[in-house]
Amino acid sequence: MANEIAIITAEQMKNLIYEIRGQKVMLDVDLAKIYGYETKTFNQQVKRNIEKFDNDFMFQLTEYEMHILRSQNVTTNINNMSRSLPYAFTEQGIYMLMTVLKGDLAIRQSKALIRLFKEMKDFISSNTIINTEDFLKLSIQTNENTSAIAQIETEMFRKSDLPMFFKAFSKEIKTEYLFMNGEICEANATYQTIYSKYSK
Repeated sequence: MANEIAIITAEQMKNLIYEIRGQKVMLDVDLAKIYGYETKTFNQQVKRNIEKFDNDFMFQLTEYEMHILRSQNVTTNINNMSRSLPYAFTEQGIYMLMTVLKGDLAIRQSKALIRLFKEMKDFISSNTIINTEDFLKLSIQTNENTSAIAQIETEMFRKSDLPMFFKAFSKEIKTEYLFMNGEICEANATYQTIYSKYSK
């Protein structure tokens, strides 16, 4: 049966949400406090309705997980002297608790938890989803970049083109020669000499 305790606010509840096995969870000890139960009594209520809590709704922490949780969250309510490992409830498991725990306090706190998880989801969505306009701009920019890269690849020399490239720049200019005064002379230079001599 629920005890008369101070109501835990939504802001305080937010600090009792941990990430374990890649999902947001709350521990039995914290949920018991939220709903005004002793942890032992809270877990008894759950065990009486255990058919409602599959493994993706509730799981028991390992000793390693509990050690990590304690080291990362100095304010956790896990009792160091407790011999039993705590149970973690996923969001679905917390919603299922609402069908198990009765009373005005349970209804009030259940509503607060529903709003809290919705607020967290809305925050994540608003910070991760790209709006339509930004998505279109990103798509256009991606297409332009792809086209530019394709153009560069088209204009670049392939490795197989290198021999031809070097050959084109290493060809010697053909030079014609002739005999003059008993010597082999370059034709162009010889013509220049003749033209100079007779143009005076």
